[in-house]
Amino acid sequence: MNRMAPGRQVVAEGSVTITQLVQSLEVVTTPAEAGRAERRQELSAWMASEVEIDPAIEHLPSPALKEVALPSRPETARTARLLIDFALRQQWRMPGPITESAVLMVSELVTNVVRHTGARTLGLRVRRRAGWIRIEVRDPSRGLPCLMPPGEGMNGRGLRVVDQLSDRWGVDLLPRGKSTWVELRLTSPQARGKLHKLTGPD
Repeated sequence: MNRMAPGRQVVAEGSVTITQLVQSLEVVTTPAEAGRAERRQELSAWMASEVEIDPAIEHLPSPALKEVALPSRPETARTARLLIDFALRQQWRMPGPITESAVLMVSELVTNVVRHTGARTLGLRVRRRAGWIRIEVRDPSRGLPCLMPPGEGMNGRGLRVVDQLSDRWGVDLLPRGKSTWVELRLTSPQARGKLHKLTGPD
């Protein structure tokens, strides 16, 4: 017979929001025995200081759990950055340079969708497998993004950033639209140091 540890909470994956995730972590890690109110307060204070949830993403699911549907608007780039930062830094405890590179890349991918596809919505997902993370931005357009050569002004700058920061990137055509993805190898020197190469001129 399967037994559940006292105080453990099970939440259906599809309905988990970031706020619920934080609350679930508190329930799981807090002892259920009476007389531990002080420990509960200490843990709650620690969670509040360690996991600061921006109101822009408070009621959204984590892209580490499912694809998140977002409106295709300029301000969505910031929302996507916050979501990826939360997933990598708080949920997966990824190193700072990897998180920073991922946040910058997702901002460029989302901005490309907003500027060039005419889509009303886009989808955001981040996945993890042994030694890699993969970020996917899905939109309903089947027009392929184009990596422009240096010297073409601002056009194509976003993809040049992606090309320099990622270990791999590409586009998968879907029955309705496409998925543009980037991958970072967690153990590669590129994942730890590529961000510094972008501090110079275009």
